[in-house]
Amino acid sequence: MTTLLGTRPTGSRSGRPPHGPPGGPAAWLRDLAMGARFAVTGGREGWFRTALSAIGVGIGVAVLLLACSAPTVLDAWHGREKARENLGQLHEPRASDRTVRYAQADTTFHGEPVRGRLVRPDGAHPPVPPGIKRLPGPGEMVVSPALRELLAEPGSAQLRARLDYKVVGTIGDNGLLGPRELTFVAGLDDRSAGEAYRISRFGKLFDPQPPSARLVLLTVLACVVLLMPVVVFIGTAVRFGGDRREARLAALRLVGADIPTTRRIAAGEAVVGAVLGLAAGLLFFLTGRQAVGAVTLWGVNVFPADVVPSPGLAALVAVLVPAASVLVTLFAQRSVTAEPLGVVRNRPVARRRLGWRLALPLTGLTLLLSLAWDPQAVVDDWFHVVRLALGAALLLLGVTALLPWLVEAVVARLRGGPVPWQLAVRRLQLNSGAAQRAVGGITVAVAGAIAIHMVFTTYQAGYAQAYEESARRPVIQLSGGTSDGQGTRDALATLRRAPGVTWAHGTVRASAAPAGDRGTRDPDGYRSVRTAMVTVGDCAELRRKARIGSCRDGDVFVTENRGDRATDPAFVRPGVRLNLNPPEGYEVTGPPRPWTVPDSARRVQGIRHPGEDLPGDVLATPGALSPARLQDPTMELVVGYDKAREAEAVERIRTVAFRVNPGLRELSAIDNPHDRQYDGVRTALFLGAVIVLLLIGAGLIVSTVEQLRERRRLLSVLDAFGTRRATVGWSLLWQTAIPVALGLALAVTAGIGLGTVLLTLSGAEVHLDGAVIAGIAGSAAGVVLLVTLLSLPPLWRMMRPDGLRTE
Repeated sequence: MTTLLGTRPTGSRSGRPPHGPPGGPAAWLRDLAMGARFAVTGGREGWFRTALSAIGVGIGVAVLLLACSAPTVLDAWHGREKARENLGQLHEPRASDRTVRYAQADTTFHGEPVRGRLVRPDGAHPPVPPGIKRLPGPGEMVVSPALRELLAEPGSAQLRARLDYKVVGTIGDNGLLGPRELTFVAGLDDRSAGEAYRISRFGKLFDPQPPSARLVLLTVLACVVLLMPVVVFIGTAVRFGGDRREARLAALRLVGADIPTTRRIAAGEAVVGAVLGLAAGLLFFLTGRQAVGAVTLWGVNVFPADVVPSPGLAALVAVLVPAASVLVTLFAQRSVTAEPLGVVRNRPVARRRLGWRLALPLTGLTLLLSLAWDPQAVVDDWFHVVRLALGAALLLLGVTALLPWLVEAVVARLRGGPVPWQLAVRRLQLNSGAAQRAVGGITVAVAGAIAIHMVFTTYQAGYAQAYEESARRPVIQLSGGTSDGQGTRDALATLRRAPGVTWAHGTVRASAAPAGDRGTRDPDGYRSVRTAMVTVGDCAELRRKARIGSCRDGDVFVTENRGDRATDPAFVRPGVRLNLNPPEGYEVTGPPRPWTVPDSARRVQGIRHPGEDLPGDVLATPGALSPARLQDPTMELVVGYDKAREAEAVERIRTVAFRVNPGLRELSAIDNPHDRQYDGVRTALFLGAVIVLLLIGAGLIVSTVEQLRERRRLLSVLDAFGTRRATVGWSLLWQTAIPVALGLALAVTAGIGLGTVLLTLSGAEVHLDGAVIAGIAGSAAGVVLLVTLLSLPPLWRMMRPDGLRTE
């Protein structure tokens, strides 16, 4: 038989010529090229299907490229952090022409952390941190662009009063962690002399600490929840317009193409959508990364230039996405037989089996629950991390696998009801594949969003409770170095005069060890020794620390409730000889400083105030022990303020404290930065879920319109029999709503289950945000309504008597 595609031998009923057509790479390339032409020459409707598929794949590719950028982002962020910092050298260098005195001067302004560093060169050639041309002198500072903008704002009067330096420069990008970082470097003066240490270079060397279980849990969960919907969504996007594609393949069968040829043509059509999706994904990625600099999450803010995909991972995405598109298309063709005369006939499909579909989520749940026996196992090694990721992935993948069985099982048992309902149910009973595929993307995306939202909401509630308990007692605790007791008294006097301050107390603290105890060294050379805490203050201050009764200058007290400490210094008692220069650390400097606790020291009961440090093991008045004799003494200040004027009082106290000593560290939990951060994450998750719903809704519209075209003749018959258009419209609504409702029910159940298991692993209490879950469900209902409304115009056009005309 001669056809448009060549000569085809007769006598074969298998759809394949008995001796095979001309094949080989050339024929394959020809078939792929024909499929590519079909993808771009199908008129307005063909372009719409191809564009929709490209957009869907492009969104997935953009997310994958963002994930591939994580290594370079972290390397750049940590690299700049280490290059500009020095937390102290193991052996402090001597003063020279190439050394500098260095101190930290961090502060907070309305919940925003401001990083501050103080410098004073010892000579003419000091080291200079990245991003700064020269070190600022006394009374000068260089600031980041974001801090310069904040200082210029009308509401930053307290911050301007706090940072009362002259701005002489701007820190360059290589000296910043991100474009929105608030940081400054100022000249060191005598106020922070006790906080400063000498360095000879910039560049922090440190041993990284193992991540916390919560951090590992959030990281792994975020990767799984972000990438699993992407994989499912790409698989769904490449099948947008599948019904129309199968109709074209049936026409090709009519002109002589065999089944393998039609599959290669379908693969070529899928490759075009995937390649356009790669281009769209790259465009989305390049456009979206420009907004990265405006996002700050948990103190992390990066430059857009840092967001560069790893070359190897990006190449892997470029290869795997088209390959996955072809494989998904070929897999879909296995269940379809394209016959001539424009007919697409599904092969007889066996009843979907529940066993393997249920095995996926149960296996994932088993892997996750196996970690519950040892929650700390999450951070032990990569084996446990892989178990966590694989368990979450299998649980989400199982949701997608269960959906087709669930839809089939439910609609098979539906009977009776109004005519629109019966039409929709019967249609789903005959063929529900297109709706299930689209809703599968919704299911996995919503389930993952609910799970990760539960984790964030629970952690947010935990932080909120901690800050709420701290705010019940309006107190700010400050800590900083001092050389004697006079500095503490001056600081207290200044703070007590600050507006909004109701009271202020302070003492001097330092460590002491048993006289003659040299301690032990670990393999790294660090010397450890038993220590006790010595607190020095006048009688009024010591009365806040313990129930001392009568007191006069020269008295000493030993507290009895030292069991609150992790290590109980039982050696502390009246008459014991102490060393005020304990030999602890990598390098011990200076001779011992012996001091004997007087035999007359009274044993007293200590007082532990909420949110404050322990009272100390030895309480001494200045007449008995001068603070100047202590090694590295620290003044501990506690300031109470008027809660009715909390915001202004807190900022004024911070300003006064900074002007007293820029190196004072605030130890209180006054501002809760986590609320704003978690709110941002919650909003982003909700918007992401809505975008996915809208895009999959667009795919549902395409599938619905194509199915209406296939049933054009049936619709004309219904119209000829007098069926009302409203009846068919309602059936269209139910036909879309039933799979979406079942998918959402499955997604909410799986999302809550996954979130509960993950929170159990981290030992956190489970919290649910019903508003977000209801919002996602409401968005899905809106998508169903939108799909129905947009499908009605084509439906009205097809319900005409001329559809019965046959040539």
